[in-house]
Amino acid sequence: MKWLLTSWYQPHPIRWLLWPLSALYCSVIWCRKQAYNFGLFKQTKISVPVIIVGNISVGGTGKTPCVIWLARQLKKAGYRPGIISRGYGSQAKTYPQNVTPTSDPVIVGDEPIIISRHTQCPMAISPNRVEAANYLIHHYNCNIIIADDGLQHTALGRDIEIVVVDNQRLFGNGLCLPAGPLREPLSRLNTVDFIVYNGGKSDQFNMSLSQGKAINLLDSSLTRTLDYFNNKTVHAVAGIGNPDRFFSELATSGLVIQRHPFIDHHHFQKDDLAFGDDATILMTEKDAVKCQAFATKNMWFIPIEATISGKLEHNIIQKLTEIANNG
Repeated sequence: MKWLLTSWYQPHPIRWLLWPLSALYCSVIWCRKQAYNFGLFKQTKISVPVIIVGNISVGGTGKTPCVIWLARQLKKAGYRPGIISRGYGSQAKTYPQNVTPTSDPVIVGDEPIIISRHTQCPMAISPNRVEAANYLIHHYNCNIIIADDGLQHTALGRDIEIVVVDNQRLFGNGLCLPAGPLREPLSRLNTVDFIVYNGGKSDQFNMSLSQGKAINLLDSSLTRTLDYFNNKTVHAVAGIGNPDRFFSELATSGLVIQRHPFIDHHHFQKDDLAFGDDATILMTEKDAVKCQAFATKNMWFIPIEATISGKLEHNIIQKLTEIANNG
């Protein structure tokens, strides 16, 4: 399917062959929206405010670091946030499934574990986001819910919507699936509260991701700055939505790398990282979660930290205050 992904971001005649399917897809999206508007489908409003962090395009845009940033800001402001997610790739037999920093990624997925580790917030996954949110409210007394990747999950009522946009790839050819990468038409951006551009400059809110020190998978107390790996053979591994972003960041740091892209949420096995030598392997934290069980001393991951300009946190707190005052 790599050819299809390429056609979304580069001129390709296949998009016009797929356009009728995109038109059908958009029609279904419109009908579904109208069904909610007229009450044919039920949208559930829970007892606490809900903030959605999502995107309108397929692939990684930076939602996870944005969710982590948001949870930290809310905690600083005195809120008790709980975080919910679908838990993509989860193989849990029952839901809601509680997520902790030591959860099994096979059971809960990879990104929820990272979010739990970095926020220390209560977190639950479930295909039914309403169910997951009520679980956290009941068991952890959360007074605000952050929904990771819940923009299209209309069944859950929301108070604030934040869309994260990858400023490198933006919206590709601007078409909906399958002719383009969009989950919803671009007009959806007119209805959200805040748009955050990852890695780019806008008039409002820009998110920048900074790399921390590399952490050894076998011994987490062992850390190294990236320049430590200069003049060494380095295998770069990324099973994320946009592997090229990770590879480019390493190259910008001066590393000479051999690139090993995998599909997003790839379930790594030991043989995936058997490159025929003992050279250093650098990976994202998302990948490291799934490689921990067979970690070796040459495996390292690089955590990232998000900062968002434009005083987004103040705008969000102000909007939450207005919601509370309006009852």
